Amino acid sequence: MSEGLDLERGTQGKAVAMERLRQAVQKGDVAPGQRLVEAELVEQFGVTRGSVRAAIDELIAEGMIERIHNIGARVRKVSRDEAVEILECRKALEGLIAAKAAERATPADRKRLRGYAKQLTAAVAEGAPLKYSAANRELHSTLAEIAGQTTATDLIGRLNIQMVRFQFQLSLRPGRPQTSLGEHLAVIKAVLARDGARAEQAMRDHLDSVIVAVRELD
Repeated sequence: MSEGLDLERGTQGKAVAMERLRQAVQKGDVAPGQRLVEAELVEQFGVTRGSVRAAIDELIAEGMIERIHNIGARVRKVSRDEAVEILECRKALEGLIAAKAAERATPADRKRLRGYAKQLTAAVAEGAPLKYSAANRELHSTLAEIAGQTTATDLIGRLNIQMVRFQFQLSLRPGRPQTSLGEHLAVIKAVLARDGARAEQAMRDHLDSVIVAVRELD
């Protein structure tokens, strides 16, 4: 009986450690290239060292973390070329999500999307890039929820976590929110019109724009 309980705690501990690590990377609390010290993570997350190691191994498989000989585990640095490849993959997946969202959106969903259009527009008018970035993430998350494409959403989540450094740089780049706003409004307009083909194309156009912006980053 105790073995089963231990196994359950170990599995739960691993899940907790993975979620906390993902959040730390997404928020920028752990920077690309930063070494992960197991003892510190045990203290921060309140899980066993075994759970931390299991979580790190899982995230290595996902490509978020890498293990370097004589150094240990660290958050993997993604090159510009890799970032572009990730965005090209996202373009296909997010285009699918936009098309499905256009097909499946309910009146309540469309009301939520109109709300995001207002939030994004207001953030640009206020000159609040971080507020815009937050609303941007929520919009993409909501579209995925509406689409009901669990597999695509999971894949996008794994891809996005490797893009944190570039996403942060883009969010603070002068003029980027203004460009992005029109692209997001085009996606929302197409979804509201129940035009799946137009929604997919608008989303793909948006990701093409992001790819260009990433290539221009210093």
